[in-house]
Amino acid sequence: MSAGGHPPQVGRFGKQRTRISSADPEAQRRENAEAPHIPHLLRRIGELFAPHRRTLTLTIALVLLGAGISVVPPLLTQEAFDRGLFPEEGGPNVPVLLELVGIMIALWVASAALGVWQTWLTASVGNRVMGELRIRLFEHLQRMELGFFTRTRTGAIQSRLQNDVGGVAGVLSNTVSSVIGNTVTVVAAVIAMLLLSWQMTVVTLLIMPALVLAQRRIGIIRARIAAATQESLSNLTAITQEALSVSGILLSKSFTRQGAEVERYTDENHRQIDLQVRQTMSGQWFFATVQVFLSIIPAIIYLVAAWLILRDVPVTAGTVVAFTTVQARLMWPLMGLLRVALDLQTSSALFARIFEYLDLTPSISDSPDARPVPAEQLGRIDFEGVSFRYPGATDAAPATLNDVSFTIEPGQYAAFVGPSGAGKTTVSYLVPRLYEASEGTVRFAGVDVRDLQGEDLMRHIGIVSQETYLFHATIAENLRYAKPDATSQELEEAARKAHIHETIMSFPDGYETVVGERGYRLSGGEKQRVAIARVLLKDPAVLILDEATSALDSVSERLVQAALDEAASGRTTIAIAHRLSTVAAADVILVVERGRVVERGRHEDLLALDGLYARLYRRQAATA
Repeated sequence: MSAGGHPPQVGRFGKQRTRISSADPEAQRRENAEAPHIPHLLRRIGELFAPHRRTLTLTIALVLLGAGISVVPPLLTQEAFDRGLFPEEGGPNVPVLLELVGIMIALWVASAALGVWQTWLTASVGNRVMGELRIRLFEHLQRMELGFFTRTRTGAIQSRLQNDVGGVAGVLSNTVSSVIGNTVTVVAAVIAMLLLSWQMTVVTLLIMPALVLAQRRIGIIRARIAAATQESLSNLTAITQEALSVSGILLSKSFTRQGAEVERYTDENHRQIDLQVRQTMSGQWFFATVQVFLSIIPAIIYLVAAWLILRDVPVTAGTVVAFTTVQARLMWPLMGLLRVALDLQTSSALFARIFEYLDLTPSISDSPDARPVPAEQLGRIDFEGVSFRYPGATDAAPATLNDVSFTIEPGQYAAFVGPSGAGKTTVSYLVPRLYEASEGTVRFAGVDVRDLQGEDLMRHIGIVSQETYLFHATIAENLRYAKPDATSQELEEAARKAHIHETIMSFPDGYETVVGERGYRLSGGEKQRVAIARVLLKDPAVLILDEATSALDSVSERLVQAALDEAASGRTTIAIAHRLSTVAAADVILVVERGRVVERGRHEDLLALDGLYARLYRRQAATA
């Protein structure tokens, strides 16, 4: 049995994991791990509002005006009692009473109107800031290198964009008006109370320091729980994204693991429920105690008033009624301030998670003097003494590429072959600078890729990989991803060259056929040919084919290979191949083994050499 009293469970990849019980103090301590430390967090949150200074200034003015107005009616209450209802001589003074009541009604109406206006302004600013923050985070993630996404779950990234940014929405919308409005109301109420009776004011404010200290401690606890809650939401999002995608559903059904997926989701959902309940309940006893104290203060004021009257301190009925009215109005803004303070402490964990991503520095970025790809030697690719290790690999592990050198001339068809894991695909990653060479130099059009503008470099390269990605959109929309302004004629021309036009036209909706998530409504060969048509629309100088036919049947392979031959015509082509028969006509074949180029030449020359290539070729021919 585990520490939490639950039997250990096996995780998705066989690791033993234990369901965390909220009753386990050690588990809670782990859950409540501190959010990432972000220097100057409050200043950076404040900077988010900088573009909205004018609206905020108007909001602050409305808040100040509204808060000031809200304190006047209780003061008029004293006048209504002492001059209108119970004057020193005679009965009620109706004209004075009507005048005071009229002023109070006008002030209440004005305060309500100002409140509606102020709410609209704060909601507008808060939601704009939230939207700008979400766009800023999405834009920053778009600049991150490929390696970041290979080591980070997509669901975790989605959670930062949706759950974390959404979690601070209320704080962004309400903090300014709540803090300023409630602060002004509290200060004005205290001043009004002092004007009415400083003795009763002292009694009322005696408990405030204890409340503030208790609030700070509860805020720290809630911030820790909030961090754990968002991490759990991130896990839930990741599980949903993995298990409910088309690929995830196919996998779970094929291995009859639906029950395990439900169990995995259930475990994380239970943890989320525990955390949500703990976050909701943290501070509830505190606020209940505060409410009780503030609610019994009027009764205490009556006793204090009696004590003052017995000592001949002048206290009128109007003073007592006005004071308790002001004190009652003090309760809600004071509670509001305490809640905002708690919300700010809680949201600091969410802001820290957001800024943690915003502070990530892409390991691959343009140098300050990066320049466009030159037209001269366009299509030429040089590797000079290139070695490479994937980020996170230890020095003891063998390099993926080791001192690799070669030259591919413009218009040449070069194929990279070799055993699985030899480093072939890594070559295709280094040319468009999806990864950075650890040692040596990669040149494109005669220029070090580190000296070229990344977007312009990628503009001259087209990639067709084994795993084709299509959006859940129409075929036409997927094709136009390469060229948004492409005409219908251009789409058809690219599709004909990719040998997919007739297939598309056989669908009832033609080019308006929705392909489904990741293109699952199309066959493997159809998806590949749509992807090839998309690359043809881009019309790059260099084409990279990463085992583009290895997962296809023989009929689809012939069709796709014909499309690839059409796409490769007239442009530099790098083909990463598993099936050697598909690259037999290449201008040069480079054989890679354990990160090194061990053989190079044409198909016939390599067969005559009787080395690794010849052995691989004979082995494949024997099993064909």
